[in-house]
Formats: sequence, C-alpha cells, structure tokens
Amino acid sequence: MHCDDAEKERRENYEISMRFRRMIERRIERLESDACLDEAAVESLEDSDHIRRHMLLVAVQREEARRMRRFLDHSDVREQDSRAAA
Repeated sequence: MHCDDAEKERRENYEISMRFRRMIERRIERLESDACLDEAAVESLEDSDHIRRHMLLVAVQREEARRMRRFLDHSDVREQDSRAAA
C-alpha cells in the first residue's frame, strides 16, 4: 500500500509511559551495540554463506533499531497521573 506525505502527516501519535520509553531506548542501544559487535565478528568467519547470514542479522538488528526510533519519534510521554503515583 502506497503511503504519501499527507498520509504520513495524519499518522496517529502514541502516548506512552516514561518507563516504556526508557525500556525501548535501552533496547535500541542493545540492538545497535549488538549490530556493531556482530559486524566486527564477521572478520573471524570464513564460510561465505555464514558471512552472508551474519550480515543479514546485522541488517535486521539495525532495521529494528530504526523502526523503534520511528515509533519513539511518533510517541509522546504520557504525563503521570498524580493519583496513580500515590
């Protein structure tokens, strides 16, 4: 399905808790860190098919981190209800 700029502007923003936002931010950091480590590990691999699969893993990790960043870009942190905090 094609999505033009006007449709992107109309996309719904999500309201999330600060705790959930921090959890996603930590997950993004782990994905990016793992991608860097996995990419460096390719130097030790010899089999071309293993290298291909390993680089596919790196690409998937980086894409997942980008997807999560886009989600955060479209998210607002919900203000904590003072009644719920008590």
